Amino acid sequence: MKKLLIVLAVLFPACAQAALVDEVRAWRMAHEAEVVATVSELTRLRSVPADPEGLTNTAARLQALLAARGFAVQMLPAAGAPPIVFAELKTPGAKRTVTFYAHYDGQPVTASEWHSEPFTPVMRAGKVDAREIDMKAAKAPYDPEWRLFGRAVGDDKSSITAFLAAFDALKAAKRAPSVNIKVIWEGEEERSSPHLEGVLRANQALLASDLWLIGDGPMHQSRTPTLYFGARGTLSLEAVIYGPLAALHDGHYGNWVPNPAAMAADFISSLRDSEGGIAIPNFGSDVRPLTAAETKAIAELPPVEAALKQEFGIGRSEGSAGLTASTMRPAINVRGFRAGQVGVQAANAIPTEAAVSFDFRLVPDQTPATVKKKVEDYIKAKGWTVVAADPDAAARAAHGRIVKLTWGGGYPALRSDMDSPAAKAVIAAAGRAAGKKLALLPMMGGSVPINMFEDVFHVPIIGLPIANHDNNQHAADENLRLGNLWAGIETYAGLMADLSW
Repeated sequence: MKKLLIVLAVLFPACAQAALVDEVRAWRMAHEAEVVATVSELTRLRSVPADPEGLTNTAARLQALLAARGFAVQMLPAAGAPPIVFAELKTPGAKRTVTFYAHYDGQPVTASEWHSEPFTPVMRAGKVDAREIDMKAAKAPYDPEWRLFGRAVGDDKSSITAFLAAFDALKAAKRAPSVNIKVIWEGEEERSSPHLEGVLRANQALLASDLWLIGDGPMHQSRTPTLYFGARGTLSLEAVIYGPLAALHDGHYGNWVPNPAAMAADFISSLRDSEGGIAIPNFGSDVRPLTAAETKAIAELPPVEAALKQEFGIGRSEGSAGLTASTMRPAINVRGFRAGQVGVQAANAIPTEAAVSFDFRLVPDQTPATVKKKVEDYIKAKGWTVVAADPDAAARAAHGRIVKLTWGGGYPALRSDMDSPAAKAVIAAAGRAAGKKLALLPMMGGSVPINMFEDVFHVPIIGLPIANHDNNQHAADENLRLGNLWAGIETYAGLMADLSW
């Protein structure tokens, strides 16, 4: 009898979840046109930093969409920032409260680089070179390989749409959420959320919950439903290296006048090698080692490296570790390099200066302050004179190697405990919704300022990404694969209605 009860306890939740997934999927298949219309509508809203009115309009529209679904909604203002949309829905008898986070702002656009207008959504039968779909004539069910193109469609308006659609599906199935729900949708994430922490601290009691689910980032490259438990931190640096006061003929003066382009190349190679290794002594001395659970999760990920090399057109990778293992380490990336001219515009001249743009990716327990100090101490030890402003002629004459460093904003990394009760509950609920083993990432390679959520609330932070890995995030022709949106709706529904611990 005891064995029978154990079997029933195991089977009944599984059966209930299977029924839930079937109901949500059936609702989605019957409402695909409406779901696509929602994400298209949001994509038309110009929610980019250059358009403050577009950001405000987007926030107002999101407020209306939540209010129409019965959420208590309010704007959380911050001086000089787009409004933060906060919403709450209480479930009678629920013991836990979960906050769903996403951002509604997108990266700036250079329209000339796009194959279509960035804020006019276009459906194509695949990637950007595929045929365009006439959505007025298209009949559901839609091909899951179709892709919708537009700025912010994948980052993060797909997550916002999946949340809304999942809620609608549950309501249609007369299924109440298993948790109290709070929503935070902000409009400044693409600028490193400079005002968000202040708003969180000022509204700490209002925003308190037991768990944050972060609807940002791409799924694993294998298309396996994914959870991540942290994200790398970031820190930017602009370096300018100085040569002669005026460009000089490289025949008359080459081999004698120092060339800032060559100096910049040496400067870069002194910081990192060709395999991505960081040459700065003790740069990783404060890095937190991976736990046994994190190491196991990485080992169990589906292999994607060979396929990605073919997709990206590369013949090798940096280092011998796999992709995810590589993103568990700190990194120094060269974002850009400028000195003189090339091709038909090249002149036989030594340039006056060279500029290099760096992107540092941090891991726990590094901080922007400690990274900055280690970098500057190392550069000075290598014989460079570090300045914060353009040097005058006297400074140039007095120092052989001058570099101007301009540090940008940054924030530390986060890795939440994969073995916490909340984490185990999320893994179980998301796995039941997916009907398969999940891809579990101890930390996302990209950066999201989610460390502030842990700093303020001290609760688990777990990422819930649904966008396709090849969505051109932050670049031209950003897109959303419909199959990812469909899977995301099911995952969001599972985490709303089947989450408990």
